[in-house]
Amino acid sequence: MKLITTALLTLVFSVIFIACKKKKEPEEIPAQTTTTGPNINNTFGFGVLDKLKGIWNGPVTSTTALGSYPEWIVDFRPVSSNQISAKNELDTLNDIHMSFFIALHDNEYKVCFRNGGSFGGMKRVSYFLADSVSETSTKSFYRFTEIIQGKSRAYTEVIFSNDSLYIKSYTNVYGTLPTATPHMSWTAKLQDTTACQPAVTAFSFPQKVMTKNFSTTFDGMPESIFYGVSGDPYPETAQPYLGNTTINYSYSGAYSPVSTNKVFILITTQPLISGFTINMANMATRSRYVILSANDLNFTFNYMHPGTYYVYALYDTDGNNTFNSGDWVSATNTTFTLPATGTISASTVINFTIP
Repeated sequence: MKLITTALLTLVFSVIFIACKKKKEPEEIPAQTTTTGPNINNTFGFGVLDKLKGIWNGPVTSTTALGSYPEWIVDFRPVSSNQISAKNELDTLNDIHMSFFIALHDNEYKVCFRNGGSFGGMKRVSYFLADSVSETSTKSFYRFTEIIQGKSRAYTEVIFSNDSLYIKSYTNVYGTLPTATPHMSWTAKLQDTTACQPAVTAFSFPQKVMTKNFSTTFDGMPESIFYGVSGDPYPETAQPYLGNTTINYSYSGAYSPVSTNKVFILITTQPLISGFTINMANMATRSRYVILSANDLNFTFNYMHPGTYYVYALYDTDGNNTFNSGDWVSATNTTFTLPATGTISASTVINFTIP
């Protein structure tokens, strides 16, 4: 009996001892979970912003109704700390406004490419996001893809190699093709980097700051392409820093234009005329131009970068789309300075025949 009692007491004390020992062990602490949002320092495609700045010029190969042409001049300059843009006109019915900026979409910061303008007088704007990037010491590749349907709908490649820029766009032509096919290809050389420098300095460009929050902007939409002006989430009228310049031109009394001929309005950032000769080196500073009918005596360049410019008018007597003997020109360095978000006008007179 004594042995049984001793055994029971030993068992009780053993259980109590084990229980007390367990109570002294620290309790398990649940693992802590943290939720981290997107980091703008990891903006995908950020390097393209710095590489675009400057005036570029080169030939275009196109499958569009406009066809191919020997040169296209694009003046890319910052319009904010995180956005760079360029506006171009061909004539009164065809223009393009390209803009690259930082956007938030699908919980990621990416560079967005906004490509919009008029084609034959019909307005259209498309939004693309960077989805493929490769950057080396000698070459950089950026692909921007339509946001909803992706690469099968439309995409644009932007490639830099030394002082050359290649922009290649692809589309499935409003869904009529199974995949996107070549639409336009531009091979350009860097012409000038001085005109953009004031904006680069003013904005400490580029910086990793968001321009647009597109987190829900395109929800429920069939594609990130807009026709007309309705629904555009970032219309031209909302673009910062840019202004408008109306150019007027006239003919001196000795010149009587033929209405079917064309006039070129040419805007440069450096003067083309030096004494009695044309400074051909400064042709590299051409920033904007437009082709008008000979009787269209004014044109407004909108969404134009602020700065100092020179304007010239060329009446193309032989229709070969270039300066040559027999053409009429304005033979003075008419200058104007456009302030940020300003609206101004300038006038020039066609008064000289090229020998």
